Amino acid sequence: MLKANENPPVIWPEEKSIRDFTGLWWVAHTKSRNEKALAHNMMHKNIAYFLPMIWKIRYQRGRTTRSLLPLFSGYMFFCGNENQRIETLRTNRVANLIEVNDQRKLLEELSQIEQAFRAGADLSPHRYIRAGQHCRVIAGPLAGLQGIVVKTKSAVRLLLQINMLGQAASVEISSCLIEPLD
Repeated sequence: MLKANENPPVIWPEEKSIRDFTGLWWVAHTKSRNEKALAHNMMHKNIAYFLPMIWKIRYQRGRTTRSLLPLFSGYMFFCGNENQRIETLRTNRVANLIEVNDQRKLLEELSQIEQAFRAGADLSPHRYIRAGQHCRVIAGPLAGLQGIVVKTKSAVRLLLQINMLGQAASVEISSCLIEPLD
């Protein structure tokens, strides 16, 4: 297990937004538990990537452990040219590369996840939902985000989806900060 300071950054290069990356977007379906190792390899090769991660707290045998885990287990997003795609495959950490047919749509969906991360939102993995109320956040640091509203017993959450993966993340939000999209 890595120490907190040994984990790769969520976005590389760190000073950029994923909207500033140039090249084509790819989704790397990694070999089991290779997401962070792949991120380190890509940093050394100077390949731009986005690996959203969350802190997971576990309680076992009277001990508390905190681990930084990928939000979308087994997946990493990267942007680059053909040579960088080949370099990524050469790391031997990728099980499959998923070609992105709709570059604009994936970037739009990933940008929402990035905005939530930069706003300090407490994201958590969530099952993907095909049907539900589509809404937009109208105020606060998450203003402009669009997703599906999911109600739990204790809160209202906004579901941010990555359609091509069939995966999603959710963030708790006050119902007074959202409006339906029609």
